[in-house]
Amino acid sequence: MENPKSETLNPKQYQTTKTQNSKPYDLEDRTLIFAKAVIHYCKNLPKTIINIELIKQLVRSSGSVGANYIEANESLGKKDFLMHVRISRKESKESRYWLELSEPHQADICEKVRLITETTE
Repeated sequence: MENPKSETLNPKQYQTTKTQNSKPYDLEDRTLIFAKAVIHYCKNLPKTIINIELIKQLVRSSGSVGANYIEANESLGKKDFLMHVRISRKESKESRYWLELSEPHQADICEKVRLITETTE
């Protein structure tokens, strides 16, 4: 005998499922993709003395965007959630700053612009 309760979604579950399916990806995925794209971008940067220091800062801040967003989703309360989201936004702004300072090869300028755009979205 089947349990009818296990097959029925309540309205809140239905809305969440529908919303999740309509988005191209959630922010956890998006921040992970961003951090990986930054790492790939950094691997292609010329290894000048200036870029080496910028790469360290950029990789740290871009990874921290997603890490703090995950922390926000696992928060213990509203204040904790807001604090981690704000930190994530600050790290995104910091990433934009380091990207602006980086000096890519001519071929990677479009990628630099794309990553800078991603930090503001």
